[in-house]
Amino acid sequence: MGTLYRTRARPRDVAALAAASLAVGASFGAITIAYGLPQWVPLVMSVLVFAGGSQFLAVGLLAAGNPIAAVLAGLLLNARHLPFGLAVADAVGPRLRDRLVGSHLMTDESVAFALAESTPAARRRVYWLVGATLFVAWNIGVALGVLLGGATGDPDALGLDAAFPAGLIALILPSLRDRDTRLVALAGTVLAVLLTPVLPAGLPVMCALLGLLVLLRPTRRSTPTAPETGPTPTVPGSAGSGSASPGAGLTAIVPGSAGSGSASPATVMSTPTAPGSAASGRGGAGTGVSGNEEGRC
Repeated sequence: MGTLYRTRARPRDVAALAAASLAVGASFGAITIAYGLPQWVPLVMSVLVFAGGSQFLAVGLLAAGNPIAAVLAGLLLNARHLPFGLAVADAVGPRLRDRLVGSHLMTDESVAFALAESTPAARRRVYWLVGATLFVAWNIGVALGVLLGGATGDPDALGLDAAFPAGLIALILPSLRDRDTRLVALAGTVLAVLLTPVLPAGLPVMCALLGLLVLLRPTRRSTPTAPETGPTPTVPGSAGSGSASPGAGLTAIVPGSAGSGSASPATVMSTPTAPGSAASGRGGAGTGVSGNEEGRC
């Protein structure tokens, strides 16, 4: 869904989704026949359930003789439709009939394309268009897969058994760029492989969801350090070393100026004096001599 979100539903995009749905549906029909299930099972399931990946998992668990796990796995995988339904409630419609049919046609693609529209009317139109198109394409594909699987006897010869896994791998590869996603996928894979010899068929796949627990690991926080401060530079010839009190300014002593040595540290000003001017106060009072008076040595 992440690759389709915020994408407008153009006719060629809907057609591409329909073609992909048809191919994956054919894979599902052929795999169901290869498991030895009756031909009516994939057809009825596709009409009444229409759940894609949940159907693949369900027929595998049914073939392994674990129908309870098939029901639980389907409910778990389709739990994402609860927030989807809240997000596209205005697109489905207010009437009970619309909500029943619209929830049945809900797919990741129909929700993604509907949320990309800006107006309620456009969301409603796109939601029903994409949902109905995928429903028809999926069921046609399932019927073709059942016919091909029954005619050839070995769906593996056509490569239909690899269509669905290849499609899933293509969908999840962009997400593996994220570090946390890679950790979750790796942890889930390790758990599923280790539990396969111990648990019945289908349950290791569900236990792979425990890989999400790696997201609860504590993260290391870096403590900010105070920047290092170097020594304060001193101006050559300034009167600021040792004798001035904290907060007092420095006076640049110019040769020939008045007031060298007579001012107290508290009354020193930071303004340089010009040659021949009278600037420093006498006796520490902080008062200067008038500008037209010569400085006294």
